Parts: sequence; C-alpha cells; structure tokens
Amino acid sequence: MGPEYSRPETPAETATSFVHASEPTEGIDDVEEPDRWWERFGDPVTADLIRQALEGNYDLRASAARVLQAREGLSEAKGRLWPEVSYGITRDRSKRYFNFGGMGGEPNIPGFPSFSGGFSSLTTTWSQDVSVSYLVDFWGKLRRARRAAWEDLLASEANRQALTNSTIALVIQARIDVAVAQRRLSLARANIESLQNTLEITERRNRAGLVGPVDVRLARANLEGARAQEPAIASALALAQHSLDVLVGRRPGASGGPPETLPELPELESAPAGVPGALLDRRPDVRAAEFALRAANERVGASIAQLYPDLVLTASYGRSSDAWEDIWKSFSETYSAMFNLAQPIFRGGQLRAQVRAAKARYEEAAAVYGGVVLDAMRQVEDALIGEQLLRRQLEHVQLQLQESQAAEHLSRRRYDQGVEGLLTVLESQRRRRSAEEQVTILKGQIWTNRVNLHLALGGDWAGAQAVESQVAKQ
Repeated sequence: MGPEYSRPETPAETATSFVHASEPTEGIDDVEEPDRWWERFGDPVTADLIRQALEGNYDLRASAARVLQAREGLSEAKGRLWPEVSYGITRDRSKRYFNFGGMGGEPNIPGFPSFSGGFSSLTTTWSQDVSVSYLVDFWGKLRRARRAAWEDLLASEANRQALTNSTIALVIQARIDVAVAQRRLSLARANIESLQNTLEITERRNRAGLVGPVDVRLARANLEGARAQEPAIASALALAQHSLDVLVGRRPGASGGPPETLPELPELESAPAGVPGALLDRRPDVRAAEFALRAANERVGASIAQLYPDLVLTASYGRSSDAWEDIWKSFSETYSAMFNLAQPIFRGGQLRAQVRAAKARYEEAAAVYGGVVLDAMRQVEDALIGEQLLRRQLEHVQLQLQESQAAEHLSRRRYDQGVEGLLTVLESQRRRRSAEEQVTILKGQIWTNRVNLHLALGGDWAGAQAVESQVAKQ
C-alpha cells in the first residue's frame, strides 16, 4: 500500500554546468576516490592533523554511535516480519470457596451465623508452554516500516560522512588560521624591529641636529603602535591553536602548534561538466536529505496500511498439571491454534489523520531536500567565483607589495641623505607592512576558498591518479 518513490525535480537536474565553471577536463563520474580530497593540498602537516581528527574527534564518535542506533533500528524492523516465539513456565496457587445455599458469613465468629452446605478448595497448578504469534503482512505495513528503517540507516551514514567532511574542513581551516596568525605575528615582530631601527636612526640624527624632536616623537609613536598590535595577533593565534587542538581530540593548549609555513596551492583545475546534477549523488548532505525523503514516503504507505485489517495467527503447545513432575509427561499436554482478523471500524478519525500527517511530513521532507540542493549549488558557485576573484586580488596586492618595498628602500636612502622627511619613511613602512599582511591574509583566504570548493562538490573533482601525482610533486 502507498505511493512509489520518485525523486522530485530540482534545478540541479536541469542545469548542464555551473555559471562560473571553466571548461571541464574530466567528468565527475570518472572520480574513483573522492573521499581523500584533502590530499590535493599537498601538505603533510594537514594530512596528519586530519588523521588525528578522524581518530579522536568526539563529534565523529557521536555520529558513529548514531549510525549504530540506526542499524539496530533496522534490525528491529526486520525482526517484526518474523513470528514471535516465547516460552513460559508458571505456578498458580489459588483458593476458592463453593457455597451450596448456606447463610454465608464468617465461620466460628460469635454473632455471625455459621456456614452450611459449602466447602473451600485449595489448588496448585503447574504449566509450561511454547507460544507462536505471527502477523501476516498482507498490506505491507511491516515491509514499509523495514524499508523506512533502511532509508534512515542510509541517511545516518550520509550524515556521518557529511559531518566527517565538515570536520576535515574545520581542521584545515584551523590549520590555515594558525599559519596565517603565525605569519602575521612574525611580520609584526619584524616590523617592530624595523621601527626600532628607524627610531634609533632618528634619535641619532636628532642629537646631531639634523632633524627636530617631532620626528623622534613620530618614530616612537609608530613603534608603540606596532607593539600594541602584537598582543592582539598573539591572542588570535592562541585561540586558533586551541580550536585546532579540540578538533583533533587534544587538550586545548597542549600542543605547540603546527609549523607556520603553508605550501603553495596547486593551480585550480576546471570543475567537471554536469556537476549540478552529480551533486545529488556525491554530496553526503544532499544524499541524507533524499534518504530522509524516501523514509517519509515509506511511512506514508505504512500509515495507509493501518486502515486495513490485521490477520494474526497464534498457536501454543505445552503441558499443565497440578504436580510439578507431571508437566514433563506426555499425558498432561495442551495445545491451541487460532487466527484473529481485526478490522478498525471507528477510532474517531485517528487513522486517517495519521495518513494525512505522514503525507505532510513527506511534503516537508521534499521541501527540505529541494532547499538543500539549491544551497549546495549556491556554495559551489560562491567557491568558484571566490577563487577567481581572490587570485585576481592577490596579483594586485603582490604588485602593491613590490612597489611598497621599493618605495620604503628609496625613502630610507633619501631620508639618510636629508632629502626626504621622516613622514615619508613612516608612510612607506606602513604601506609595506599593510601589503605584507594583505598578501598573507589573501593566501589564507584562497586556501579557505579551496576547502569550501571541495566541501561544496562533495569531495575531489580529479581522479585518484591526479591526486597521487600532485602528492608526489610536493
């Protein structure tokens, strides 16, 4: 009973490619091992951190336990399809009074009439039996429930994989945050040293009468401003390290943090053709939403089957006697067999309300599924356009850094010659320092965007041989 499942049509199935995707070099269906997508970054430190997270992350352990719960739920649903067999052994001791027309009342109590024409009986009965009960699943209620439990298990597995991918992405992001903060802290300390040298030069020139006290004050103000930035960067570094420790299952602050260097990212390859439709089968969160939709469809059929009669077959075989030793002998055997056909007639509309509620839950799951698909497409488009624009921005900032470094070198030399003022030197230093920070931050953002692209595509978009080749180059 009930409807057959049909996947709802979504925009992903009608789109041939992403708007911001380049011409493909490989089809996404050719990917053999999309699970180890983090190896595409070619960073051994990141790979080791992910290994630790997969072994020690508590969220992943909880997710694995939820999968076990769903698996046992499926086993329970399968068990309902089989007959129920039970064995029991009982001892019954009872006393009964039989009256054949006497006055009644309590015997041997003054003021009450005595009994007449009655007697009491004290009996003890031992029995043992094996009983079998079987619900004949004519309308598929139990089979629908079993299939719904199976879909729940698949959804649980897909959710576990989605959480695994998200955890891996969080580990890489924390690794990026730590490396960027470490690099910024290194730049801040180098800048403090540079400003300290500038202050010493300015003070010598002031003592020689070549510059006024204003230049000394400006040099000191810039030095203290740089020193004030160092604690904020150090705080961001400590927080990023704590987050990374928790993700890999370590006590926060127990590790000294990974190396500060990040390898250069490999060039971004073209996203495969047909990616929007392929997302439906690759992304674990999309698959989980569809499995939940399938389970809701099966439960519609199970609720419809409740409107029809249940046929229950029952049989029992055992032995009964007033003596313990006799229940093991053949002459005391008992047996029975019966069937029960029960048709619900009136329950105040409860059953039909359950059917309508099950259909409404299916509609809700269908809407959730469509929303997950659209959000998946948005994430891919965001990552694709983000990578292109971030790389373009990085090119300009790297040129800005080159010009700022040249300007700083030239302004220092002209300041030593007395041609330029200190303000020009300080401004060139500020521009150089700002460009260095922007380059560091942009490289971290490109790493983050690449992680988001892998996560949005549900894994890697290159074959296993390409991954091995990239790792070998590193």
